[in-house]
Amino acid sequence: MVTYTRPRVLLVEDTIPLARTYISYLKNEPYDVTHVATGDLAMRALEREPPEVVLLDLMLPDMNGLDILRHVGAFELPCVVIVITANASVNTAVEAMHLGAADFLLKPFSAGRLTTTIKNALERHRLTKIVETYQKDIDRQEYCGFIGSSLAMQAVYRIIDSAAPSKATVFITGESGTGKEVTAEAVHNQSPRKDRAFVAINCGAIPRDLMESEIFGHVKGAFTGALSEREGAARRAEGGTLFLDEICEMDMDLQTKLLRFIQTGTFQKVGGGTLESVDIRFVCATNKDPMEEVAAGRFREDLFYRLHVIPVHLPPLRERESDVLSIAQFFLDRFAQEEGKKFERLAPDVTAVFLRYPWPGNVRQVQNVLRNIVVLNDGAEIDAEMLPAPLDEYARNFPRADAGTGLPPTNGAAPTSEEEDRAVAVGVAREKAQCFPIQEDDIRPLEETERVIIEHAIALCGDNVPKAAARLGVSASTLYRKRAGWDEE
Repeated sequence: MVTYTRPRVLLVEDTIPLARTYISYLKNEPYDVTHVATGDLAMRALEREPPEVVLLDLMLPDMNGLDILRHVGAFELPCVVIVITANASVNTAVEAMHLGAADFLLKPFSAGRLTTTIKNALERHRLTKIVETYQKDIDRQEYCGFIGSSLAMQAVYRIIDSAAPSKATVFITGESGTGKEVTAEAVHNQSPRKDRAFVAINCGAIPRDLMESEIFGHVKGAFTGALSEREGAARRAEGGTLFLDEICEMDMDLQTKLLRFIQTGTFQKVGGGTLESVDIRFVCATNKDPMEEVAAGRFREDLFYRLHVIPVHLPPLRERESDVLSIAQFFLDRFAQEEGKKFERLAPDVTAVFLRYPWPGNVRQVQNVLRNIVVLNDGAEIDAEMLPAPLDEYARNFPRADAGTGLPPTNGAAPTSEEEDRAVAVGVAREKAQCFPIQEDDIRPLEETERVIIEHAIALCGDNVPKAAARLGVSASTLYRKRAGWDEE
């Protein structure tokens, strides 16, 4: 495949003198220009090797140039299309822009206008690609069953991306309900083993005397009740992934056998004498501190270091910025559809409660709370009266604004952190109110208004961007991205 060092420009123009003029305009520019005179030749050129820029005349002898523009859009070709035409119709220009044209040049135009238009279009295209890459690889809102765009979760996503292609053992830690099994499945599904089995065992949910059989299987008559031979998880996971959840709950004797299994890749069924070998990838998880378990003598140190190759720590929901709102909305939409209810959103006061509540049960608790609300209530909006325990009590104690001042009540005492946050929210609301003027002459551009609100909110939060993002109901990465864009202006 040919590697191009300069942007390629495909000029589609049936009037030869004009084509020569445009080529002369670009002769000293850093572009490789190719000219075709018909729509058919243009389509062939696009199929062979799409250029970076297409200068497209709309009035072609064999087709309308808009058909070529539609083709570029339909096949998502990585081209910047600049329409050139002598037809000054506004409707034509609007249609071309709707179909994806980057700009519109009306004949005749100067060399300066042409070169500037190409340069600007290429720069916009470059920035668009950067944003797409950022959203795909850096600012992901969802990932392999996870919901959330917080910086803490972006780091988790990147570790999974890096670890998945290897065979290295992954050791997942995190509080109950943070998504450890989702992480294990993500590692499996992003790996070359995704088409083979993913087998999960909860080491804390199976009786100790049955755990060995569950992992390695047993032969007929190995123990009372073993009426037939049974394949264990190790055999079922052949070629795939074996996930050992709550690994720190495993009996010490079985830990020794598991260590041998991991080191050699071989095992024996309970009651059997044949040594079997398998090719599996190990992923394990615990909601305990494994080093504390090692220090207490409840978990083998050599097993820990054998398993602890690629650690992944899942942050609790209270450390994930405003992810709780995205998660809550996801479950609200899902449960409302399942139950045939009308719910669409959280009321503002409920949003504030969700953002400040510590969520000791993490994502699983959010799921249960939303299921409870949807099953027992109905309406377009979830209000504070619908919150189940313990959120109902938390909501009753949540700081309220004084009717006269709009500020949290202090009773002469120093404001608490909750009261300060409430003041921030009130300040942002006031700023928003100021951005919707009474007089038409006072109307400001939406982009300018948004910037004023965001910068004011960040200032009120002591330049704490995640805190400001939470009060504004957006992700912190959104504010970081917008500020970076302003800095480049």
